[in-house]
Amino acid sequence: METLEILTLIFIAMTFVVVLIQLVVSIINATKKK
Repeated sequence: METLEILTLIFIAMTFVVVLIQLVVSIINATKKK
């Protein structure tokens, strides 16, 4: 694999993880409010 492909995969993975964390945090906040 090329370096660019690896960097792109890492970038996509990091973005996915960030979105996942934000989703979990929003769910926790929603349950705390109730």
